[in-house]
Amino acid sequence: MEKKYNKVVLAYSGGLDTSVLIPWLKEHYGCEVIAVSGNVGQGTELDGLEEKALKTGASKLYIEDLTKDFVDDYIIPTMKAGATYEQYLLGTSFARPIIAKRIVDIALKEGADAICHGCTGKGNDQVRFELAIHAFAPQMDIIAPWRFWELNSREKEIEYAEAHNIPLKINKETNYSKDKNLWHLSHEGLDLELPSNAAPINKPGFLELGVSPEMAPDKPTYVTIHFEKGVPTAVDGEKLESVALIEKLNKLGGENGIGILDIVENRLVGMKSRGVYETPGGAILYAAHAKLEEITLDKETSHYKNQVALKFGELVYNGQWYTPLRKALSAFVDSTQETVTGDVKLKLYKGNIIPASVTSPYSLYSEDMATFNEDDCYDQADSAGFINLFGLPLKVRALNDQILYKKTGEHFPSVEK
Repeated sequence: MEKKYNKVVLAYSGGLDTSVLIPWLKEHYGCEVIAVSGNVGQGTELDGLEEKALKTGASKLYIEDLTKDFVDDYIIPTMKAGATYEQYLLGTSFARPIIAKRIVDIALKEGADAICHGCTGKGNDQVRFELAIHAFAPQMDIIAPWRFWELNSREKEIEYAEAHNIPLKINKETNYSKDKNLWHLSHEGLDLELPSNAAPINKPGFLELGVSPEMAPDKPTYVTIHFEKGVPTAVDGEKLESVALIEKLNKLGGENGIGILDIVENRLVGMKSRGVYETPGGAILYAAHAKLEEITLDKETSHYKNQVALKFGELVYNGQWYTPLRKALSAFVDSTQETVTGDVKLKLYKGNIIPASVTSPYSLYSEDMATFNEDDCYDQADSAGFINLFGLPLKVRALNDQILYKKTGEHFPSVEK
């Protein structure tokens, strides 16, 4: 027998899964359904959401504006870390924790018995939502219908929606699974499920944040971004708050075919999945930030930070934002950013991001040291002693190999001859 609930808070986007969940929850549990949507910059997707939620049976809808916190507390820290997951710039991954945290806040305030989400049992988002719920409401029941319900395909969901007069913006022919926020837009499903099929990026209406590289202008666009301690603060000399800055870079990047990624990634749950991602502004920011770090970070810090970035990206992708390790890694990253201040100029051209210039008051690059011309600050004769010491282990091994060979006719293991 199904457990009974009086009040369930639903993570509600107005997409296919959550649209059918409101009447489905009421039918199966006889409960009040309170819908919660997190505004993380998905724009027009929120239009008409309240009317739709109420008409399909929700008692109320919360639309929580999380956009600025999303940028300042999740996007920028991840960008400063240089964190990616298999090239992917983690768009959906860090949106889920902030939304889930706010859903928990509302569920506790409303005295809800359970929280429901529409994530599939094959996907990553179920983990991201539920880890955040465990972090802030460990006793809260979680309903995940995709693990047990009868609507076990998107086609069946569409049929259910049509039978219950639930309006949808998609049909069986345009049924890509998409997720959009200020930072990115993801596309999955349909013809993308076969890696042998080329992504239809030139098909009208497929891309939403920009154009394909082939459709971009023949004339390049130049953009200059200013950073203060790793945080982008201005574009082309104009100071902008964080949300407006990303919006501006999204426009510039989108117009020039920047930030389109087509990959087969390794999902947390074990399978491979093919997706197409649009991250125009994010791709620009990552490129500019990395360029600035080239001249402001020393070698050891830079190389170690690359290792941290790999782990940071895995934590974000796996929904482990609210963990002690992620918090500790962010503290390390913030320490490395003390000197990451300066200006980066980039050339945007048909999907390419080409460095044009980089300057910083904290630059570690020395023209006097690096020049091929005559200088008085570097004695090239010193390099002989350096190489002798640096290569000493190789020299000792080679000498010992010669002795061994004279005695036995054999070489040291792995010595190439």
